[in-house]
Amino acid sequence: METLRAILSVLYQVMNVYFYIMIATIILSWTPLTNTKFFMVLKIITDPYLNLFRGFIVLSNIDFTPIVGILLYELLLRLMLSVI
Repeated sequence: METLRAILSVLYQVMNVYFYIMIATIILSWTPLTNTKFFMVLKIITDPYLNLFRGFIVLSNIDFTPIVGILLYELLLRLMLSVI
């Protein structure tokens, strides 16, 4: 039981770091820094998840659906934390 709890704890920490990387990617996408290598690396890391939600809620060229992806991810993190 302790081994499972330790594995879940490490998984939670990794997922939490990924959450903040997603936030950074979304914030940087609103700036001129989208042409940097740093931003491209962040996009490579986060696009597999965020692309699942892109294009559903678009208002005047602004895509709000990554917010839905972030909210669902946060819900998953909270559920995982309640299990740990």
